[in-house]
Amino acid sequence: MLTAAGPAPYTVSGTVDAPGFHVSDQVAASLAPGVETIGLVLHPGADRAAVAAGARAVTGTTGRVLTGADRAALEPRDDARTRWIGMQVLTAVAALAGFVTVFVVASTFAFAVAQRRREFGLLRAVGATPRQIRRMVQGEALAVGAAGAVVGSLVGAACATPLGWALVDAGFEPATFTVRFVLWPFVVALTAGPLVALLGAWSAARRAARVRPVEALREAAVEQRPMGRARLIAGLLLVTAGVALAVGTATSGSAQDSATFALYSAMALVTGVTVLAPAVVRPLALLLRSPLPSQGGAIGMLVRGSAMTAARRTASTAAPVLLTVAFAALVSGMVRTSTGAYAAGRSARVDAGWVVAPDRAPGLSDAAAAAVPGAAILPTTVFTPAASGGKPRARVAIGVEPAVFVAVNRRLEVLSGAVTDLRGEDTVVLTRSEARAAVASTTAPEGAPAASTTAPEGAPAASTTAPEGAPAASATASEGAAAAEGPGGGPAGYPAVYTVTFADGTAVPLRVVAVIADGSVPGDMILPRAAVRAHDPSALTSAVFVRDRVEAPAGSGARVVDVGTWAAEQDAAEDRLVWLFTVLLIAVSAGYGAIAVANTLLMAAVGRAVDLRAVRLAGATRRQVLRLVTAESALVVLIGAVLGGGVALGALLSIRAGLSEQVGAPVDLIVPWDVVSGAVALCLLLAVVASAVPTMRLLRSGPVREPG
Repeated sequence: MLTAAGPAPYTVSGTVDAPGFHVSDQVAASLAPGVETIGLVLHPGADRAAVAAGARAVTGTTGRVLTGADRAALEPRDDARTRWIGMQVLTAVAALAGFVTVFVVASTFAFAVAQRRREFGLLRAVGATPRQIRRMVQGEALAVGAAGAVVGSLVGAACATPLGWALVDAGFEPATFTVRFVLWPFVVALTAGPLVALLGAWSAARRAARVRPVEALREAAVEQRPMGRARLIAGLLLVTAGVALAVGTATSGSAQDSATFALYSAMALVTGVTVLAPAVVRPLALLLRSPLPSQGGAIGMLVRGSAMTAARRTASTAAPVLLTVAFAALVSGMVRTSTGAYAAGRSARVDAGWVVAPDRAPGLSDAAAAAVPGAAILPTTVFTPAASGGKPRARVAIGVEPAVFVAVNRRLEVLSGAVTDLRGEDTVVLTRSEARAAVASTTAPEGAPAASTTAPEGAPAASTTAPEGAPAASATASEGAAAAEGPGGGPAGYPAVYTVTFADGTAVPLRVVAVIADGSVPGDMILPRAAVRAHDPSALTSAVFVRDRVEAPAGSGARVVDVGTWAAEQDAAEDRLVWLFTVLLIAVSAGYGAIAVANTLLMAAVGRAVDLRAVRLAGATRRQVLRLVTAESALVVLIGAVLGGGVALGALLSIRAGLSEQVGAPVDLIVPWDVVSGAVALCLLLAVVASAVPTMRLLRSGPVREPG
């Protein structure tokens, strides 16, 4: 096994059905910095409260006893980070699903109302009031929404357990993760379904109520105007809001805020462009001639004429394609561009040509780090006092040799003091945010818990406790810690002394010798390498930066890579999780969009039965009619793809600008064309099938006269 001293042989004495390696207490004491947790396994029927009280009596004020759900506070930081990523993506999935659902319902009902104008006019002619028409459309939406909510709840319940297994297999959840069914999600789903349907059908119901009785007398469903003044104003306002959010994306200093702004910007732009689509269908239909037949001018003329004459119908059928392509391109492009941006930021920060990095190992031993001349990074976790005596904060500290570290760090912005004063084992360099936290923090009250505890994975512990000095999840700041002294004594008014608790449970007051800008180093503070090694004997070197290429020490578990490769690999595991979640997000939006594409074009094909039979009566063959509907479907998909791609491109450009500002380096815009082309191909396939199949069924009956 790899230890800080180097590879060490161990004799395998047995195997257990549990993760990790198990060694004797004596070996563990020499390898680990201290005892982090003690798990108590109870006999069946034991009094949990009594055991917890006894544990508190043993630990007194030097430890903390956690029972029941409180043990979740000891979740490993990597698991907590994975869970946080999952929650962020699931929140985005919920928000996007809600938006897409309303969007799809609205576009579908808008199309349905446009096709049923003669029916609504007939109802008005026989005495139906606008209110009755509106309530009829809303009742249809309510019935469909309620039925969909019931079916969706049943399907979701059936898929929950297999999805939980998939999350465990993918590494999103621990092996002990199980799916539990509770009542409130079903209540929310059964309530949200009808409400979302009503919200989506609201505008369509108002439009249906405005149909005049004279519409029943029209021989042709010719659109009087493609877009009214109110629709034009609403579309312009939505596009303006989307542009404003895009500007917020480009100027945001937070990656999380930038992603939020980008998603909302895309939602506003998608909705705005959809509202304004009838105005741009005519010029796009003239420009986009590639899907039209190169021979047989009559077919091409009919396709273009149909698209330009029925601009609203074309816009309604293109809307689901716009939605699908826009979000597929935006979400995948945002993730890929962000991944490249953070790698570019790391590369720009390092003034070295090569990096000695671990080769499928958690880190490098001291011997491997010492064998190459360069700046070695030795990370560790320390604990600092929280404000008002709250829960101590876990912080990442890196141990370095200051002179060589300064030489390879291009972005080291010193705000006060001198990093080269970092020497001995009692000095520290703080980032600005950590220095401000030091000013705001106070000494933990006397008797505050010094450590948190947890039970081993899978153990049915009822309560847990940690011995005195255990550092696992909390720390006690000693009296006189600089965090309580306030500003003024250190560099530029920052604290002169800052007390931290190391991994071995030792609380050490450190002299603050410098304050640096946030983002200057991959951590919250810099310590002398000797200080880290003295308090954390198990820490492994994460990387050694060298100017010239060197050979990796033989048998050291190290490899030599260029800076770009090293930067791209730093978050490889996290990037994999994010990309898997991204695929889920794209699947949700593309799934809704694909259903809407097929449904809308199927409705359009059925509604145009009279038109297609008229084309047959005019002398067109069945093959020509099929070519007509196929070309119309391709044109609709192409219009939607162009509009959706434009929306996504605008949002991605703002994201790139924001990322470039955040990382302080040029960022390349990465568009995953495989994802975009896949979304377009899916829409095209569904559109052709959804329009061609009902057309073939209609053609089997032969040309007949239009019903009088």
